[in-house]
Amino acid sequence: MPLGLYLSVPFCRTKCSYCNFASDVFSRAAFQGYVDRVCADIINARQTAEHMGGQFEPTLDSIYLGGGTPTVLDVSQLERLFVTIRQNFEVVKSAEITVECAPGTLTSALLDALCRIGVNRISLGVQSFVDQEAAAVGRLHTRTKVLDDINRLRASGIGNINVDLIAGLPHQTPESWETSLAETIAAAVPHVSVYMLEVDEDSRLGRELIAGGTRFHAHFVPDDDAIADFYLAACERLNTAGVHQYEISNFARETFESRHNLKYWTRQPYLGFGVDAHSMLEASDDPYVLVNAAEQDARQDCGGSAPCELIAAEIEAVRFSTPDSLDDFLAGKALSRTPVKRQSALEETFFLGLRLTRGLDLRQVAAEFGADALAGFSETIAELEQAGLLRHDNHVIRLTERGRLLSNEVFERFILPRESVA
Repeated sequence: MPLGLYLSVPFCRTKCSYCNFASDVFSRAAFQGYVDRVCADIINARQTAEHMGGQFEPTLDSIYLGGGTPTVLDVSQLERLFVTIRQNFEVVKSAEITVECAPGTLTSALLDALCRIGVNRISLGVQSFVDQEAAAVGRLHTRTKVLDDINRLRASGIGNINVDLIAGLPHQTPESWETSLAETIAAAVPHVSVYMLEVDEDSRLGRELIAGGTRFHAHFVPDDDAIADFYLAACERLNTAGVHQYEISNFARETFESRHNLKYWTRQPYLGFGVDAHSMLEASDDPYVLVNAAEQDARQDCGGSAPCELIAAEIEAVRFSTPDSLDDFLAGKALSRTPVKRQSALEETFFLGLRLTRGLDLRQVAAEFGADALAGFSETIAELEQAGLLRHDNHVIRLTERGRLLSNEVFERFILPRESVA
């Protein structure tokens, strides 16, 4: 099965107050060393995959450059990354190749380079079409600049464009949110991502909200009920406009679903490179290779004396990730590795598959994991259906509207299925 490739570029022109990703503002002097290291990792991808106990596949059908803001790199650096990818992988002709872009960074030279290296999809971090809201969180663009970038992308031949929006930004009101939705629909982009503001300790705005402070316009953030209403309004407006919801946060016109992101939600294999990049590969079919990848923890889990074949039989896949700090990454700090055992794979199938609007076909789950394994979740499914969080039709379970708003609570039930619904 072809892989997806994710490449993290953690550099930004400015750090937005809501951002909880492993990205920041760094001197341009750091860019070249980072590109050098990422290229070296791409060249060593097969060795790394085998060391982690995964099956390496040299064919790619999706590439995604995210961040951060990949387009802050020099054109020559972007070109080098893509040359290195193509020298070490076979990229199929129909591959989806996405680059995240901050509005206002699309110079003519950059746009020419993106087309030249084969990019066919752009994700624009718009967040809001209301200039006051964008400025309040540190975005450097205006509504006019976003619309200009969309027009220039189309003129260059890149029509597969995603627009990111965030529900819950400071100063956002029902009227201003409607403005962002109306502008998005009028721009006729084929893909839209709508995220509800995340409040946690990993962003400056989140920390200020938790502390009850007023910095970063925190006292102008809408309340949870208003944010939920904004999200539901987006679902209704976009679906009505023909941009149909296919995942909790993602909407697309027909055939424009993000093929790369679908790999995550359907547990297809992918490799990640750069800071805080995650990978998942099918487990090696050689039990000795698989166990040697993490011999100590595998043998401990099996009482210290189980043969390789028994240990390997329990492992469906391997997940591994790079350090989440630039310094640790450049210093060569070891990857973090997690073997995915059969029970964990089953749980992932539920909480990732349920993100999709099409839902999860329980017949397919039973075919892959066995009827007995599925039966262990029957009570959980019934309770969630009774609570109005799941709908169960013809062997398929789906989140309800309320279930999408409370999706994290639903997903936790499939990790700890014996808990009862509150």
